[in-house]
Amino acid sequence: APGHASSYPFSLRFSMDDEARWLMAILRENGFSNFVLVGQSLGGYIGQVFAQLFPGALQGFVVIDSAPLQRCYITKAELWLLKRMEPVYRYLPWQWLLKQGTKGVATTEYGRKLMRSMMLVYDGDQPRYAALSGHGFRMLAEAIETNRPYSLTCPVLLICGTKDQAGSCKRYAKAWHKNTGFPLVWIEKAGHNSNTDAPAQVNACIERLMDSARKNT
Repeated sequence: APGHASSYPFSLRFSMDDEARWLMAILRENGFSNFVLVGQSLGGYIGQVFAQLFPGALQGFVVIDSAPLQRCYITKAELWLLKRMEPVYRYLPWQWLLKQGTKGVATTEYGRKLMRSMMLVYDGDQPRYAALSGHGFRMLAEAIETNRPYSLTCPVLLICGTKDQAGSCKRYAKAWHKNTGFPLVWIEKAGHNSNTDAPAQVNACIERLMDSARKNT
């Protein structure tokens, strides 16, 4: 993602629209014309922006531990907080963030080790971690505030861990499923990164959605 790994340093002035357009450019450059997007957490939001900017481009969309971007789902308090997360991540003790970030997103040792290794990239540079995190949350708030329809016309599958503790993902997943009829699969005992807590089950769900998308092309 922009600002991470070898893309650093990267100006944090981009939006989710920018990320969706960059994603499409990468897909086109590599010759993809029929594809299913799979988005986990932030990826689920970018996928919705992608569908908004490029209607009809998706053959299917799998949303893992993410939430809808329509304004009606989020409270004013949640939206207010999203814009102010950078100082929270900047001033909380790093070891506490590392512990909570690791245990808060996964329930398995495998999933927690992966998260810990990702967070340790920023060990000793908490301001960079806070800036990247804060920018991500601000982008999310700005995307929600556009009041776009973010309608999805391709086959959609919602996946959520029953132990997901990130924000209100479980509440959002239930409401999204209820309001749209999109199938919702609960991954038992999995956290926010349910694809790392139960990879075989999540992969099987993705395969089923892809099979459905193939039949419609």
